[in-house]
Amino acid sequence: MLAIIFSANIAIFEGSAIFRLHYFKKNLIFAETNLLFRIMKHKSRLFLSLCALGTCFAASAELKLSSLVSDNMVLQQKAEARLWGSATPGSEITVRPSWGNAVTVKADADGAWLASVATPAASYDPVNIEFTTSAGDKATVSNVLIGEVWLASGQSNMQMPLKGFPGCAVQDGLDEAINAKTIPGVRMFNVPMVQNYEPQETCGGRWMTTENYRDAMEFSATAWFFAKSLSRALDVPVGIVNCSYGGSRVESWTPRDMLEGYSDVSLDHADMEAMTDYLRPMLMYNAMFRPIERYTYKGIIWYQGCSNVGQHENYPVRLAAMVERWRKEMGLGEIPFYYVEIAPYDYESGDYASGARLREAQFKAQALIPNSGMVSTNDLAEPFELHNIHPRRKAPVGQRLSYMALNRTYGHDSVCDSGPEYAGWKAKGREAWVAFKNLPMGICRNYMLEGFELAGPDRVFHPATGWLHWQTNEVVLTADGVDEPVAVRYGFGDFKPGTLIGGNEQPAVPFRTDDW
Repeated sequence: MLAIIFSANIAIFEGSAIFRLHYFKKNLIFAETNLLFRIMKHKSRLFLSLCALGTCFAASAELKLSSLVSDNMVLQQKAEARLWGSATPGSEITVRPSWGNAVTVKADADGAWLASVATPAASYDPVNIEFTTSAGDKATVSNVLIGEVWLASGQSNMQMPLKGFPGCAVQDGLDEAINAKTIPGVRMFNVPMVQNYEPQETCGGRWMTTENYRDAMEFSATAWFFAKSLSRALDVPVGIVNCSYGGSRVESWTPRDMLEGYSDVSLDHADMEAMTDYLRPMLMYNAMFRPIERYTYKGIIWYQGCSNVGQHENYPVRLAAMVERWRKEMGLGEIPFYYVEIAPYDYESGDYASGARLREAQFKAQALIPNSGMVSTNDLAEPFELHNIHPRRKAPVGQRLSYMALNRTYGHDSVCDSGPEYAGWKAKGREAWVAFKNLPMGICRNYMLEGFELAGPDRVFHPATGWLHWQTNEVVLTADGVDEPVAVRYGFGDFKPGTLIGGNEQPAVPFRTDDW
């Protein structure tokens, strides 16, 4: 400050700088003398005041709440919602929700404490929670909503905010952010993208509301459209904890003791440091998942897999193992796990099918993960996005996740939540008759059926044309150059969008009948 004052005086009164400097010093000495006199005269009162102030600071520092337990948070309705933090070891912490009875817990030897409060039915009316300790420390969390809470995780297509990434836009993303205030019940907590070699107990971040569009621009686009759809359908607030890291592998979200059993994964510090940061195993689990695992969620949505392309043989088992561990550590039972197949993209594989094999592995993972479901997106990429791993159409992705939640979690079974799935096929001369299952609304397109291929004994696939035999919901295919079909594929390629749809315009899941 003195430097600023001196500089200003010299600049403005250049000719009398020395005089002004001398004058300022003289007054400064006088001020210091006067201040010293006042301090000596009132030293007892000042000492006591400073001590009291210091005590206040120390006391307030003793009670700390998790970053998730903060203003604007959303708590799961009709549940035992968990709240936690730290305090003086051995002290008692009383939690007083404005809607119900107080709960008292005791901090352990390390000062950690965890409380559970019974929450009422969902409401848009804000409530608050007061925290007090036996040492007299206090804290209040305000503007809390009660509703549905979901954990959103994965890699960049889940992380991608409404404002988009450099070089990758979200369709209508800015308009969504600007108009987000019309959906006041949706709130989001972004877990900072960090890594750590040791499991962490805390993380940064804050709950953001839709009141400020600049905050809404930072919302995960996929999670936003999921939450928006869910909030409107159920007419309740929806909170999202966004815990995603662009480029991360399934191993990145898996703990050390499990990874030690994976022969192709090195946990050597030097090896990990030499890796591209987003490919490192374990570190996102330690730094991002562990600090938020105690929050009370209704379910999990997941969008990941691109960085595991080429590892399709072990992906289903490793994803299932990760989910099993997450559920165990969250202590909420087999909560829903709904996930998205990887986007159509040129994964630069030799036969242009490594992405398809990973999608196939994702589909198979449903059989290994109880209470799970996969959303297909092979129809959502546009031709110009061949080399864009972040397709702009995030609204249908989030909405399809919400349809799955509405149907399977909230019991709205009239909502068609997935598309046609391959059921079998038979050859009739040059024709291949392909049957499908999961058709609550039948097949909803009977012309311009694209994405099919047929192969003969030479194992060379050719584009097929087809028509719908609507009486049996079978697709009848033929292909030039294939007189004796022995295998059928649909959408089976890195970038091979198809047009077959079922109810609610849900796309048919890519498949192949061969194992070549």
